[in-house]
Amino acid sequence: MRTTFDALGTNWQGLAPGAEDEVDHAHGTHRYRAVFISDIHLGTAGCQAQALLEFLKHHPSDYLYLVGDIVDGWQLRRRWFWPQAHNDVVQKLLRSARKGSRVVFIPGNHDEFARGFVGHHFGGVEVCEDTVHTTADGRTLWITHGDYFDGVIQCAKWLAYLGDNAYEFTLKLNRYLNSLRARMGLPYWSLSAYLKHKVKKALNYVTDFEVAVAAEARSRGHDGVVCGHIHRAEMRTINGTLYCNDGDWVESRSALVEHMDGRLELVYWDDVLSSQFREPSAPQPMGVVA
Repeated sequence: MRTTFDALGTNWQGLAPGAEDEVDHAHGTHRYRAVFISDIHLGTAGCQAQALLEFLKHHPSDYLYLVGDIVDGWQLRRRWFWPQAHNDVVQKLLRSARKGSRVVFIPGNHDEFARGFVGHHFGGVEVCEDTVHTTADGRTLWITHGDYFDGVIQCAKWLAYLGDNAYEFTLKLNRYLNSLRARMGLPYWSLSAYLKHKVKKALNYVTDFEVAVAAEARSRGHDGVVCGHIHRAEMRTINGTLYCNDGDWVESRSALVEHMDGRLELVYWDDVLSSQFREPSAPQPMGVVA
C-alpha cells in the first residue's frame, strides 16, 4: 500500500493550490483544548466529509487526535473514490497543523498502510503507533485505535474483510432508506446502529472490546483510554478506568472533546442545526459512570 499512501501524501501536500491557506470566517466558533475523532473512512461513499468539515471549522483545538481509520485503504483498493470534499478534509487537517494545533494521526486497520510511517511527519501531522494525552486536570489517557483488541481482525482477517463488505452494503441500503425518510419528513435513522444494538452477539462483542481496552489502559498505568474502531460512541467508567470511544463520521458524526478545564465530553454534529450540538450526556469527571 505504499503507492496508495504516496498518492494520498501528494494530495495532502499539493491539491487545489492556495485552497488549504483559505481563511475560515466561521461564526460562533468554540475552541477546545483537545478534539479526538476517528473512523472517518475517507475514500468511501459513506464518509460524511461535509459534516466533519463544518465541525472542524467551528471547533478549533490545541490538540487534534486522528484515532485511526481516517482513510479507508480497504475500499480504495477495490474502487477509487475520492471526491473534492475528501480533499477538503485533508486540507483542513493540514491547515490546523499549520495554525499551531498539534495534530497526531494514529493509523487503524483500514489505514494500516500508514503504520509503516510511524515516527514521521507529513505536513506537520505526526504519525504514531499510539500515544498518551495528559488532560488539563492531570489525567493521562492512552490513545489507540483499538483494532488490536478485535479478535476477528487479529485471528480471521478474511472474516473482517467479509464483514466490511456487508457493512458497506448496509450503509448503501441505509442511504436509500434515509432518502425516502427525508421525503417523508422523517429524521435520519441508522440501520446498522439499530442492528448493532439489537443483535445479542454484537452487544457481547462490544462489551468484551470495551472491557479489554480499558484493562490494557489500566495495566499501563493510565487513568483512561480513548479509542475508535467499533463505531460506537461511549464514555463510561469500567473497573475504575475511564473508557472513551469517540464514535465515527459515517453514522454517528461524533467526537470526544476536552474543555479547557480538562472536562471530557462526547458531542454530536447535527446537520439540521448546522452549528449546534445535541449532548447525550453531561461532561464526566473521572470515576463517574454514565
